Amino acid sequence: MPENGRGTPVPDYLNQWVATQRWFASKGNVPALRSVAQWSLSSAEPGVDIRTHLVIDAAGGEDTLYQLPLTERAAPLPSAERALVAAVNGPDGMTRYVYDAPHDPAYADAILRVILNQGASIGQEDTGASARGELLLDAPDTPPYTVAASRVLTGEQSNTSIIFDTRGANDAPARPIICKVFRALHHGDNPDISVQAALARAGSRFVPEPIGYVEGEWDDPDRPAGRARGHLAFAQEFLPGVEDAWRAALTAASTGGDFSREAHDLGVATAAVHADLAAVMPTREATPDVIAAQLSAIRERFRTTAAEIPALGEHRAAIETIFRRAQSAPWPRLQRIHGDYHLGQVLNVPGGRGWVLVDFEGEPLRPLEDRSRPDVPLRDIAGMLRSFSYAAGTIELAHPERPASASLAWADACRAAFLDGYAERSGVDPNEQGALLSAFELDKALYEAVYETRNRPTWLPIPLAAITRLVDLTPSPRHP
Repeated sequence: MPENGRGTPVPDYLNQWVATQRWFASKGNVPALRSVAQWSLSSAEPGVDIRTHLVIDAAGGEDTLYQLPLTERAAPLPSAERALVAAVNGPDGMTRYVYDAPHDPAYADAILRVILNQGASIGQEDTGASARGELLLDAPDTPPYTVAASRVLTGEQSNTSIIFDTRGANDAPARPIICKVFRALHHGDNPDISVQAALARAGSRFVPEPIGYVEGEWDDPDRPAGRARGHLAFAQEFLPGVEDAWRAALTAASTGGDFSREAHDLGVATAAVHADLAAVMPTREATPDVIAAQLSAIRERFRTTAAEIPALGEHRAAIETIFRRAQSAPWPRLQRIHGDYHLGQVLNVPGGRGWVLVDFEGEPLRPLEDRSRPDVPLRDIAGMLRSFSYAAGTIELAHPERPASASLAWADACRAAFLDGYAERSGVDPNEQGALLSAFELDKALYEAVYETRNRPTWLPIPLAAITRLVDLTPSPRHP
């Protein structure tokens, strides 16, 4: 894409700023961004210009498409120094202040009003691009929400989420909303939206209620029809004051507290979501070609991981045995799954609601087409089993004075309870699919090993210990 000179170069201050953002894929490099599409949003605040650019990186052959929403103000935005992109001279010679728009209340208000169809408009620039808001709520009349306050959720790496405190009729506090602004864009439906919308239509109580989204369309010479379309932002119910399962599990593991009941209920919730997805979204048979393709991808990941971590070579024969067992085992029907399932993707909502699953985008580094295909439900199960073991391993690293057997026993109890809960709700015991489950756990542990090698080398012992246990002569899904 960059080679054809597509788009218009952006000001250098944008290149410098994007290079520092967590969602920028080419870490350590300064991009050469080109704007290929843009549109404006109407602002309820006078004197604030809101414009969204879609940009590609012409440096190093990078073809990732990024969304850059920006606001421009004549005066500094109070308490927004960290969101300032640059102070530049405007056409009138006066200083203009450019901000990362999700941090600007004017943009937050505008994007939510676009989604709710409450008066904000999207101005189409002369770039062949367009965008529109779409409601997902079933109610014919959307409540007239107004934004009382907004703030950006910290700590995200792939997207930027805005949390809204809202008010409804008679200025009474209304339910809070979270809007995820996607930074890396792809052609096609984002699974975070399509999957959660399908689950909501099925009446699932295990996902937040989706509210609406913004969809865009832009020129793309690499597409057969020369056009691409994709989701730009997604608003849904926000659940304030809740704790994710990772934090809850870490607290329990650090004190040796029993987490079995919570793990059991999480297994029930996971099975219920899988059942709903199989009922309302496409499924497909695991044909020999599908199985061969899945195992080929897993074997390739092992080869690339072993090249990066040569010590894994000593397990090559045992690992290949696990792969052969998986290839000859009976495979279930493929369906849509969560795709990046772990304890951090589940929230514990008080008041009897219990576990709620979030973030159905799948592994963000995988192509969107791959993340949108039916997959094996055991991949989600393996991800959660690894997460229990990871929680135990994290506590073990933090407290080397404690016996490792205690952490392992805690993780094993959680894993067993989760599998029991899943079997209870689904009628399918994952232990009876042990050959497949071990292969998917191994695949996940290999992914973890590469991540830790590149980002947190001192944590590498956690996935390496799992790989060692998984390549035992008689691996068990309850005991890796």
